Amino acid sequence: MEVFVRVAECGSFSRAAESLGLANATVTTCVRNLERHLGVTLINRDTRRLRLTEEGQLYMPRARQLLQSVAQTEDELRTSKSELRGSLHIEMPISIGHALLCPALPNFAKRYPEISTAITLTNQPHHMIERAIDVAIRMDHVEDEDLVARSVYETNYVVCCAPHLAARLPADPAALDPRCCLGILPKEQRHAAAWRLERGEMEVKIQPSGSLHFNSSDALVGAALAGIGVIHVLDIFVNRHLDNGELVPLYSDWATASTIFYAVMTKASSGSAKVRAFTDFLVEVLDSERLPSATHTVAIKALSQR
Repeated sequence: MEVFVRVAECGSFSRAAESLGLANATVTTCVRNLERHLGVTLINRDTRRLRLTEEGQLYMPRARQLLQSVAQTEDELRTSKSELRGSLHIEMPISIGHALLCPALPNFAKRYPEISTAITLTNQPHHMIERAIDVAIRMDHVEDEDLVARSVYETNYVVCCAPHLAARLPADPAALDPRCCLGILPKEQRHAAAWRLERGEMEVKIQPSGSLHFNSSDALVGAALAGIGVIHVLDIFVNRHLDNGELVPLYSDWATASTIFYAVMTKASSGSAKVRAFTDFLVEVLDSERLPSATHTVAIKALSQR
């Protein structure tokens, strides 16, 4: 039943096999055995695609509901025994992983030693169901309205630099020389993203044209720590450096853009005790006092086709 549901969700025997860690032949055999047991054909197959039969369309939501009920019951039993166990597959952006979550994950492992957690660091989000991903960290939007998104952190951009460099900079951001500004490269672009600062009706736009630009926030922060230039980065990446004085904030009286991080789950896994334990841990790591407003609405944006 689980194999059939995964094949229907993925729209492919091979992708279902990959997400389940099974051989293609095993997946095919499981579906055939289920059809033989039920005495009906659930999936019509041809060389190009597959589609559910009328019986398959009837069986699919009921099978999914039964599997979710079984998984939830097992989690409740394990939780009642103070035993959370099994596997978790987590996907997160590279910079977030390097800067914050990966250093904290040993504490999660100590807290829940029976949970085996696999972490994928990537800036190219994958289809969660096809890859059997239990929790993914997304920024600003999720790719599918059928996913469950829990907001875990709201962060603002901050302009900052090394202390010795700050003393030589102008008090007005409009006078800041773009040649001392280091930038972030948007996805698949060679030019750094522009900065926007606002104060009342005034707006300043800065196009970084310094000596270094990166597609990685942690690399950008490293260059700022080395005193190479001024950066405009999400505060989540530099809070500890600002706290210990390695970096100093600039133009704090000017407003900058904000972004929200979400813990995203499939509906099937959202009720899992393991997933709840991990998302609760995320909130601890990302600072629970910076949660976004409960009225915020998550945007839906499809993954690009590759």
